[in-house]
Amino acid sequence: MLLKKKLCIGALFCGILFFMFATHTIQKNNVLSTLVEAPRTTARSIIKNHTQSQAVTQSVQQHSCSCSTCVADLGISEWFDQRFDRKQQPYLTTEGKKVDPLALKWWLALQRSVDGTIEEVMKKMFTVISPPPVEELRQPSRCRTCAVVGNSGNLLQFKYGAVIDSHSIVFRMNKAMTLGFEQHVGNKTTHHFMYPESAVDLKPGVHLVLLPFKLRDLQWVTSALSTGEIKTTYVRVKERVEADKDKVIVVNPTFFKYTHDHWTEHHGRYPSTGMLAIVFALHLCDEVSVFGYGADLQGNWHHYWEDNKYAGAFRKTGVHNADFESEIISKLNTEGKIKLYPKVKKQANLKLYG
Repeated sequence: MLLKKKLCIGALFCGILFFMFATHTIQKNNVLSTLVEAPRTTARSIIKNHTQSQAVTQSVQQHSCSCSTCVADLGISEWFDQRFDRKQQPYLTTEGKKVDPLALKWWLALQRSVDGTIEEVMKKMFTVISPPPVEELRQPSRCRTCAVVGNSGNLLQFKYGAVIDSHSIVFRMNKAMTLGFEQHVGNKTTHHFMYPESAVDLKPGVHLVLLPFKLRDLQWVTSALSTGEIKTTYVRVKERVEADKDKVIVVNPTFFKYTHDHWTEHHGRYPSTGMLAIVFALHLCDEVSVFGYGADLQGNWHHYWEDNKYAGAFRKTGVHNADFESEIISKLNTEGKIKLYPKVKKQANLKLYG
């Protein structure tokens, strides 16, 4: 009996010792587990922070210019990203790819043209004018602010002259003039869009941006800056034009087709001068402001330098779809890709003409 009692006490004592050992072991393992897990947690935090840092760095690296906002930046507007093709070459050069055959065929059918090939005409053209320099295109280290100035009479309702001139590049088009209208339209011009039938003389230092609607237009700019032999296209045109030969830019026919396909979406036979100028600016500039598009506040259609008795004359051109183009420009504004002036909540009667 005494032996059984001693055995029970011994077993109890052993049980207590085992429980104490087990508890100690568990606590020790928990401590070790914590010590092991802590570095893992720290490592995960370091990796996460590094990944986030890389993402921020990549975001900065992908910033397409040094402005606060850049037209070509991706991820801001899905609508814009679906249409904007950064690989497009806006103007003709002596280097790079040939004009796309499908785009060329479409372009040659726009207006009555002449015999010959575009390669032959371009070769002769670049013996008279200088190829545009590479720096004309966008550079990540630069901030190019551009004002695209249309010719609408609505410019007379505002005094945007100083705002327009504050841009690093100012686009004007066709017969646009500034003398006597400086407080409304400014007096700075860096690039002037024209075609033979709308040609004007330019001041030294201003880029002549030719919008060629036919092969004859390329021949005209060659002639107008040299021999003056071409006197007509489908109408009488300016035989010679004053402009710097080393500052001529000829818009690529492929760029016409790209604008027609991606932006005006086949509305109209081909895009208007005003629409082409804006899309051109989207590819050349980092920030784009647009002035002087549409009817004036009374709904009249006229250029700001003239009184037009026929206020509706510019609304329907027969080849452009002004209503659809105005929707695209308004959309560019609401998507934050351009700044449209005047800054009003609704762009009433916004139609385009050059």
